[in-house]
Amino acid sequence: MTSILEPAAQASAAPYATHDVTNQPPPLAPYDASEDAALLEGLRREGAGWAEDGIRRLGLRAGSAEAQEWGELANRHEPELRTHDRYGHRVDEVDFHRSWHELMRVAVAEGLAGAPWADDRPGAHVARTAGGLVWGHTEAGHGCPTSMTYAAVPALRRQPELAKVYEPLLTSREYDPGLRVPAEKRGLLAGMGMTEKQGGSDVRTNTTAATPTAEPGVYTLRGHKWFTSAPMCDLFLVLAQAPGGLSCFLVPRILPDGTRNTFRIQRLKDKLGNRSNASSEPEFDGTVAWLVGPEGQGVKTIIEMVNCTRLDCVMASATLMRKTLVEAGHHVRHRSAFGARLIDQPLMRNVLADLALESEAATTLTLRLAGAADRAVRGDEGERAFRRIATAVGKYWVTKRGPAFTAEALECLGGNGYVEESGMPRHYREAPLLSIWEGSGNVNALDVLRALGREQGAADALFGELALARGADARLDAAVTRLKGLLATGSPSGARRLVELMALTLQASLLVRHAPPAVADAFCTTRLGGDWGHAFGTLPDGADLDAIVGRGLPAGV
Repeated sequence: MTSILEPAAQASAAPYATHDVTNQPPPLAPYDASEDAALLEGLRREGAGWAEDGIRRLGLRAGSAEAQEWGELANRHEPELRTHDRYGHRVDEVDFHRSWHELMRVAVAEGLAGAPWADDRPGAHVARTAGGLVWGHTEAGHGCPTSMTYAAVPALRRQPELAKVYEPLLTSREYDPGLRVPAEKRGLLAGMGMTEKQGGSDVRTNTTAATPTAEPGVYTLRGHKWFTSAPMCDLFLVLAQAPGGLSCFLVPRILPDGTRNTFRIQRLKDKLGNRSNASSEPEFDGTVAWLVGPEGQGVKTIIEMVNCTRLDCVMASATLMRKTLVEAGHHVRHRSAFGARLIDQPLMRNVLADLALESEAATTLTLRLAGAADRAVRGDEGERAFRRIATAVGKYWVTKRGPAFTAEALECLGGNGYVEESGMPRHYREAPLLSIWEGSGNVNALDVLRALGREQGAADALFGELALARGADARLDAAVTRLKGLLATGSPSGARRLVELMALTLQASLLVRHAPPAVADAFCTTRLGGDWGHAFGTLPDGADLDAIVGRGLPAGV
């Protein structure tokens, strides 16, 4: 007699027969994160063509399965605060997963921290920015300490005796984690502590007090900072109120005699995104600090640091756009619906082309800003004036476009993009940070007005750049005329409108001069000519979608 259990046993011989996996894309990694025409063309154009081989090598490493896994693990295993050791001693250390250290080791070795300041080659700062645009495909959080280390060097130079000790270590390509006497390490990382809970961006309301000691240039600090990221760094530039007013100070975690400086970490922030990176609230109480720059000129001293980190905000947003575009493009190339691959569906192709336009505009502007920064460092006053206004303009606009862009790229994956395994939710959470870091939208828009009013040559530098494309596109010419009118009649309440038009005309000018006609024409038609909807994927019928998508998406994904 046949057992009634036999059919079930027979079915178990072919397990999961209903779970065949079809119509799903293969893993993206490995891929080449440097396969980006706008990036490589901008690298050469801005004077760093000599770095192309290194950028291509780094792009392959960034897109490797190993590096992509580091990024995922660094965000899954978040940093942990240890306030005391097992014996009860106060230590205030933050522990990171080994994947974080692997990411940091590569970033520092590839010159993405302070190394460009020790490189005399023209284009060194452009090469660093291009490196960030490709290595950022791994994950965003570890870009914070490398960015602050890069930005600390020009500020520290305001105090040459301190720069002589620390600059060689801040520009090192060796990642040497752990709290030890800074001068005894192979390489250093720097952070900054500016904002406080009562003021945020309004740093002149800071209450942290700096008291001079008997030793010239040495002070003690007492106060509390509200948002100090990467607290495991070796050194921090901190703003505090000295007798002569708001001043800048260098605060080492470990003092020259090997004792721990008072740097009590009250807690780590529970953030929306950027979770691989620790952000903290440190408390100073008798904390030893060295004055950087004159008393009362703290903002003036640290402003160069802010200019550098704002450029990195633009870079990080452009990187996030590129990364999510690549993810979306990979998905739609391998996924089919309604009888055709998604990439061959006309409306999806419109969405991808629109995203590719935005990504190219962001990348091209980023590299132009990096080129201005590089030439400004080498004494070009015209580029210094352009950098001053254009970096604030780019910081405002590109970081504002990031969240909407990332949401649209996520939607290309449908429900697959909404699950953590895809990585897209991490990118989506990351996107809003860049518009907050180094001043929110209002702060940057008003800073543009401040630059126009106070910085000699800022307006001339901007319009000089726009004039390079005069006559190439009637819509761009008309937009520049509108911009001049807004500038003459503008007010603080209209600052965002003014800065938006500055950004769009600047991006259009760059694309008209340097991008293929299909890209430049579609950008000017939509962003300046008004033939555009209110969401991505509303390019007009005349746009050359095939040319735009073909240029914008890597062939290898």
